[in-house]
Amino acid sequence: MATLAPPVPDAGRDPSPAAPTAHRRRRGGRRAGKPGPVTYTLLTLTTLVSIFPLYWTLVAGSHTNAEIAATPPPFLPNASLFDNFKLALEQAPIGKAILNSILVSGAITVGTVLFCTLAGFAFAKLAFRGKGVLLALVIGTMMVPTQLSVIPLFMMIAELQWVNQLQAVILPTLVSAFGVFFMRQYLISSLPNELLEAGRVDGASTFRIFWSIVVPVARPAMAVLAMLTFLTAWNEFFWPLIALTTANPTVQVALAGLGSGYVPQQSVIMAGTLLGTLPVLVVFTILGKQIVGGIMQGAVKG
Repeated sequence: MATLAPPVPDAGRDPSPAAPTAHRRRRGGRRAGKPGPVTYTLLTLTTLVSIFPLYWTLVAGSHTNAEIAATPPPFLPNASLFDNFKLALEQAPIGKAILNSILVSGAITVGTVLFCTLAGFAFAKLAFRGKGVLLALVIGTMMVPTQLSVIPLFMMIAELQWVNQLQAVILPTLVSAFGVFFMRQYLISSLPNELLEAGRVDGASTFRIFWSIVVPVARPAMAVLAMLTFLTAWNEFFWPLIALTTANPTVQVALAGLGSGYVPQQSVIMAGTLLGTLPVLVVFTILGKQIVGGIMQGAVKG
């Protein structure tokens, strides 16, 4: 008795019934991964809302007070911007203030990133007596208002004869409690103990381990901390206003003296503000790719 052979599936057809479903899922996954019109619309609106204050500063800085107050207000800049730049430079030493802010912000950024990374590494991976108490004290300083320390800090810099000198603004902010806590939390989760043990087995000192192992691992967090510290130091107004004078100011102190008079000159104030903002925009235009690349490098594991 002859037996019937099972039917042979077509060569071009997948015998697995789940294959079309999986194929559709893969195609659907690719479609889901592509941004659609809604995504582009939201991103465009977010970008416009973010850029509008800077654009309005440019527009207002290139017109007079009467033109700004007109109805409807102007929406395009004109050639008067350079005249307002000249008036701003005449009313306040903005050029010197920008140089001072670059020096102050750069020194504070370098010092904060270095010292906070060192302290964060010690609190995260080194064992020493009283570590928990010291960490609690560091975090506790974040709860103390800045205004409470102004009078003793000013008495200290006056005793050192640092009034109206840049070190009076730099040294008190070389280390931040937030930076120490931020670096500690990052190194706890991103720095394996096996790397440290391998360095000790090879005979490396603690400083060599820090420089050769910890710093490369902590580079993404250091980039984020540097960006936040630079912006904070550049925008700082309260303490530089107390420690410095109008003859040797930072940008924010110099801008406070613009447009003085019975009727404030809003156009001159906006022009000076634009001058004080341009260095920050240039820095992040040049280094933005490196900062974002460092952040993404830290986000990708494996």
